[in-house]
Amino acid sequence: MKDVASAAGVALKTVSRVVNGEPGVHPTTAERVRQAIESLGYSRNESARVLRQGRTATIGLVIEDVADPFYSGLNRAVEDVAITHGCLVLSGSSAEEPARERELVLTFCSRRVDGLIVVPAGDDHTYLRSELDAGTPAIFVDRPPGPGIDVDTVLSDNAGGAAAAVGHLLAHGHRRIAFLGDCPSIYTAAERLTGYRAAMGGLIDDRLVAMAAPELVRVRADLDRMLALPDPPTAVFTGNGRLTVTALRALGGRRLALVGFDDFELADLLTPGVTVIAQDPIGLGRVATELLFRRIGGDHGPSEQIQLPVRLIARGSGELPP
Repeated sequence: MKDVASAAGVALKTVSRVVNGEPGVHPTTAERVRQAIESLGYSRNESARVLRQGRTATIGLVIEDVADPFYSGLNRAVEDVAITHGCLVLSGSSAEEPARERELVLTFCSRRVDGLIVVPAGDDHTYLRSELDAGTPAIFVDRPPGPGIDVDTVLSDNAGGAAAAVGHLLAHGHRRIAFLGDCPSIYTAAERLTGYRAAMGGLIDDRLVAMAAPELVRVRADLDRMLALPDPPTAVFTGNGRLTVTALRALGGRRLALVGFDDFELADLLTPGVTVIAQDPIGLGRVATELLFRRIGGDHGPSEQIQLPVRLIARGSGELPP
């Protein structure tokens, strides 16, 4: 910066004002400073600037699995918002392991990130209390934190979306509707089961409910068992995108009406196209990150619980008659 001041024939403070976009510099002088900056190849040391402000210009992001299209979309949205605030994103995948989640979060905190966005794998987040008390803001996305932790949360309408999926199948004449869900310990899976049960009402048959990890062998065995019943299902509601794809493989051409929770690539190119309840992972990431930067900027208001809507996209598979 001293070299720029010397080349432009101005005071060091004048260069600082131009670089930081502050008023009080004559346009001609400011242009002379900018020309000196360009000719000398000067660039501002962002790390030093934010450290003087007591920040590191980084935020930490913990998701389930970056390979999952849902979370990769969320990740990208977080990065897009963060870059507009001059911040970098440090991210890691928990693989649904609470210990890994905790390790990642505490590692980011040890690097003094300015804030955290967490898709929780576990339900005990008391390890975060000291960081929250120290002023590190945290936003939980897709799932809420465990008991005793009061932080901002951004969720999708999981129960409402599941009820809409089942309602769509009921409207097309189905009464025997199976539900394939993920592990019941996962918040989103439990919420979607709640929505399924609410929509089914007195039509619920627990023999048509199966909840476990989305593995092909398990899903195929569950569907075979259900389809062998004297009164088999005529439709199936799958609780997430991986379960939908796994169920399509397991069905092997057998004809069942199908609605899946989460949209996925090529869903519209199958025959028939797959009817889905579509979440907005980009919206989740954007809303969470904008809220985080509000907190970083000094907003100390009460914690917020934001629920984003989902929407049904009818493509043909959910409209098959019984």
